[in-house]
Amino acid sequence: MSESLFGTPFIAAPMAGGTSTPALVKAVHEGGGLGFIAAGYKSPEAMTAEIAATRALNVPFGMNVFVPDASQLPPTPQAQASLEAYRAALETEAARYGVSIPPLRLNDDDSWQDKIDALLADPVEFVSFAFGLPGKPVVRALQKAGSRVISSVTSVEEALAAAEEGPDAIAVQHSSAGGHAAAFLPGGREPLARTTAELVAQVRAAVGLPLIAAGAIMDSSALREVLAAGAEAAQVGTALVRTEESGARKPHKDALGDPAFTETAMTRAFTGRWARSLVNDFVRDHRDAPEGYPAIHHLTSPVRSAASAAGDPHRLNLWAGTGWQQARGGSATDVFREFLNGL
Repeated sequence: MSESLFGTPFIAAPMAGGTSTPALVKAVHEGGGLGFIAAGYKSPEAMTAEIAATRALNVPFGMNVFVPDASQLPPTPQAQASLEAYRAALETEAARYGVSIPPLRLNDDDSWQDKIDALLADPVEFVSFAFGLPGKPVVRALQKAGSRVISSVTSVEEALAAAEEGPDAIAVQHSSAGGHAAAFLPGGREPLARTTAELVAQVRAAVGLPLIAAGAIMDSSALREVLAAGAEAAQVGTALVRTEESGARKPHKDALGDPAFTETAMTRAFTGRWARSLVNDFVRDHRDAPEGYPAIHHLTSPVRSAASAAGDPHRLNLWAGTGWQQARGGSATDVFREFLNGL
C-alpha cells in the first residue's frame, strides 16, 4: 500500500467486543503496523471515550463501524417467530449459569447515525465499515471531514458495489477469516476462492482501488502471498487475539492454544450472523440457529459473559480463523515485527 495512504503493509483487524484496545493499537504501531479500534456493540459515548483514549497515545489509528441491515429492522413476523423459538431454546443454557435470557430487541441499529455524527464531529484517520455499505453521502462526508474510508467485501460482486461509493480502499475478506463474515450480498458467504490470495487477485482484476487482504494471514509467508496477489496491506486478527495487549477474554485466549479444539466452523449460534469460531459445545448444540443479528447477540450475551466468568470455553464465542493454531502470546509488537521482518 502506498506510503501516503497507510504507511505500512500490516493492519490490525478491528475486533469488536473488547478485543481491540488502545493498548493493542499502540503495540501494533510500535511494531510497524496500523491499529484499529471497533465501535460495534458500544454506545456512542463509549466509542468517543475510546477514541479519546487512543488519540492520547499519539499514534495513527482507525475506527470500524457496523452497518445495520435495514431489511432486518424490524424482522418479519416469520423471522420474529424463529427468534422467539431460539430464545426459548437458550433457557437451558441460561439455567446452567443462573442467568436470564433478556427479551428480544428487534430494532437495534447499533446507534448508527449517532456514531456517524460523532465521527464527523471528531474525525479519526481511518474509518472502516463491515456488514454492508455506508452509502455515498456517508463516504463523502467522512472524507470531507478528513477520514480515509475503507469498505469491507467478500466477493468481486461486493467489491464492485463498494467501489461505486468511492471509498479510499477496500478490505477483501476471505471465508477463512475468524469472526464475523463481512458479506452483505446473497451468496457472499460461499467460498468463491480457495485462498485469500486468490480472492485478492480476483478483486484486483475488477477494481482499481487499494486492497487490504483479510483471512488466515498468520505469518510473513501468507503476508507475502497476498501482497504478491495485488493487496497493498494485510489485515490480521486471529494472530493478535492471544497477545498481551488484546482485550479478548482469557478463556478465548486459552482456547486458541488448547489442542482439545481441533476445528473451526461458520456459525450463527452466538450472534445470528455467520461468524467463524472454534467448534465448541455451543456451536455443536445450536447448528440450526436462525438468522437474526444483532437480536441473537443480545440474547446470548448473558450466557457468554457467565461462561467467561466461569472459565468455560464451551459456551463462549471463540472467534478464530482457520490458521488459529499459529496464534501465540507475548506482545503484539513482537508479532508484528516477526511478520514484517519476514518480508
